[in-house]
Amino acid sequence: MKAVATGVVLGLVLSFMLARYIGTLLWGIEATDVTTYLAAVGLLGIAGLLASYLPTRRAASVDPVETMRLE
Repeated sequence: MKAVATGVVLGLVLSFMLARYIGTLLWGIEATDVTTYLAAVGLLGIAGLLASYLPTRRAASVDPVETMRLE
């Protein structure tokens, strides 16, 4: 989640710095539309949580002694 948070923060900072250029590429929304930013951050956060939670849950369900025997 640290990587996701770092990427989101850097992305937000860069997008605000490049808002004037981004505005020329967008149709129908403003470059500083708060709803769009919140939706993007929310989707990235959910994707990051799922990407870290699912493997962690699977790894936590494995017996450590059994794993050490296999190696």
